[in-house]
Formats: sequence, structure tokens, C-alpha cells
Amino acid sequence: MSKNGKILVIGGGISGITAAVEAAEVGREVVLVEKEPYLGGRTVRMQRYFPKMCPPTCGMEINFKRIRNNPRITVHTLAEVLKITGEAGNYDVTIKIQPRYVQDDADIPNSVIEKLSSEVSDGYNMGMCKTKALHIPHPMAFPMQYLLVPEALTDDERELLKNECPPGAIDFDMQPQEITIQVGSIIVATGWEPYDATNLDNLGYGRHANVITNLMMERLAAVTGPTQGKMLRPSDGKEVQSVAFVQCAGSRDENHLPYCSAVCCMGSLKQARYVLEAAPEAKVTIFYIDIRVIGRYEKFYYDLLKEERVEFIKGKVAKIEEDGQTKDAVIEVEDTIAGNKIRKPFDLVVLATGMVPSTAHSKIPYEDLQYDPYGFVISGNGNGGIFAAGCAQRPVDVARSVRQATGAALKAIQS
Repeated sequence: MSKNGKILVIGGGISGITAAVEAAEVGREVVLVEKEPYLGGRTVRMQRYFPKMCPPTCGMEINFKRIRNNPRITVHTLAEVLKITGEAGNYDVTIKIQPRYVQDDADIPNSVIEKLSSEVSDGYNMGMCKTKALHIPHPMAFPMQYLLVPEALTDDERELLKNECPPGAIDFDMQPQEITIQVGSIIVATGWEPYDATNLDNLGYGRHANVITNLMMERLAAVTGPTQGKMLRPSDGKEVQSVAFVQCAGSRDENHLPYCSAVCCMGSLKQARYVLEAAPEAKVTIFYIDIRVIGRYEKFYYDLLKEERVEFIKGKVAKIEEDGQTKDAVIEVEDTIAGNKIRKPFDLVVLATGMVPSTAHSKIPYEDLQYDPYGFVISGNGNGGIFAAGCAQRPVDVARSVRQATGAALKAIQS
């Protein structure tokens, strides 16, 4: 059989997008598959990048334009790979695409959407708020298309959409579809998930209202987030006056994640600046084992050390409890430098949870693909035609994800 030059990219985050556009712009046909209803992955949910502290639009809008203008790239959102067979140069891939129940080019008046009262959990905002059952997932979504959750609608709302939307815009009878494609190589860019903080019983996530994760903090700080960027705590909407960041929440721990995720320290340093900017009177305390920043990022850390409203305490947090009256999160920790124990309340506590590869829980459906003990894909295996990029391969930041994705695209082309 002849070799096939088409490339499948699994995952539409920053790594997958980069691999897709780099391969397509040198002439390869690319099929990009993403399980969410939009591209951008974790990156598009960030408030800002470090170290320049610019928003995701800095890079994402350029990449979206590259995809939009390149006819060699086919994008399938709300899609997952069901099966892969074959070998390098000749893979058969089955893809399942879930329905949006709205036609791609539908122009639905806002006045119609405003009449809907049914809401669903807002996945883009980490479930911290609700959104309409008919909605565009977020302001810079690509593709900029509506998504409908029909099971959330009342019978009256179904009739409303049938009668007041443009003819054919809504199709309640849409069904999932399966397609089969042939490709020559595959790039796995399935990204990562945060470590499940509910496993950390001593830290109270899921039980204490004002204990959140670092990903939730990104949305809390975002102008498109549940509080429009105001630093308000979840329990009562009070503006925070004290915020604690708990580093290595589950990471570097044999009972949870034995490895360091490499980016959590920089993430918390960045988020500390969110607090300083959004709440001018607030104070920040960072509890750490070690602060791990490398290269040019060290200046970002040293600059924060000079901030009067920021305190660094070396010590692994032993316990977080909740004050029954104030709902403050009360931290117990031993300051290993001062040699004393601390018990202190905070308005808000942010857990720096580590990175877990998505492939740790959802394997790529190809039996010859190999993984390391933590679920990260071992690149270049699978008969030599499957390559990993970004956090599917190891914990990395955005800049390293882009570089790895470019390298994976080159390998896929050469294979």
C-alpha cells in the first residue's frame, strides 16, 4: 500500500493547534480532533500568560486565523477518536462527532436566547457559574458556533426555539455521526487534567467553600469569568482581604503525584499578582516546599519577593479547616525556617494542583501505543508513526508546548 501523507492531530489545545498549523503550512493535509466544543484547551481559559502577563488573545487569535485561512486543515470539535488500526503510513481512524443541535451558520437573535430560563453548568468557567442551555461557549470561541443542551430545556422552551429561531437553525433530531479517515501519522496532543483535589482530604477541597484550585483561580481573575475579574470569594461574594496559595497540593507526594509538574510555582506567582492588582488592600501568603522557577523566570519570582503584601512561608500545609461562622479557611502548617507552628485564617485558599496527562485516564485507542508509569505517552512508538506533544508527553508550560508541537509536526511529516 502507498504511504499516506495526511496527519491526524488528537487534541485542540495550544500543542495540537501548533502542530496542525505547522504541518499544514508546509503542504500536509491535517485533521484536528478536539473533544470540547471549541479549540484552545487549558490555555484559552487562562487570564494571562507568564512572564509577560499578556492574555491568551495574544497568541490564540493569530493561530485561529491561520486555521481559518488554511483549507488543508479540517477541524472536528465535540469529537473523539474511537479506534485506530494499521501502521505508520497507513492508519485507519474512526472518529465520533457529537451533535451541537444548531446549524453551523445559524444566526440566532439574542432576544430569543434571553427568553430561555434553563441553564447548565458553565464548563468554560470550571463549573463556577451557570450559562444558558443555548449558548456560545465563550467570547473568543473557535469555532464561533452555538451549542445547545436540549435535555436542559422545558417543553415550552423547545417550542419557543422552533417558532422564533430562523428556519432550520435548530435541529433537535441531530444524531452523533461516525467517520473513518486514513492518515499516515498521528500527533497526540491530548493535554492534561488537574489532579483531583478531592483526593486530598486534609485540604478540604469540595467541603470548604473558599478552598479552590489554581485552574478555578484563573477563571476567578478573568474579566470573562464568573465575577468579571473581581476578587470575590465563592461562599458569600465578599472581596478577599487575605489569600493563601498552597504549593504542591498532591504533587511530589508518593501517595498522590510523585513528580513535580514544573509549572505550578510560576502559576501561583502569576496568580498572586492577580490578587495584588484586583484587590488593592489584600495580602498574599504562599506556602511552599521549594519555589522552582528556571532561567529568565527567576526575575519574575525575585520581583514578587520585594512586594510588601506578599509573604513566603516554607512549609507543607498539614490541614485546612473551615470556620463555621465566617467560612474562612483556616490553615495549619509548620514554618520550617522559623521553627514554629502556624494556625491562620484566610478569606480564600488556592491549591496548586499538579498536572495529570489526559491519557492517564483515557487511553488512545491503539493497542501498540506505550505510556510511562504516570500515563504520559512515550513519543515515537506505535510502529513509529505516532508522536506526542506538550503535556501528553510531560508537564510543560505554554512556550515549551509550542516548541514540542513544532518538533512533533516535523517528525510526523518526515515519518
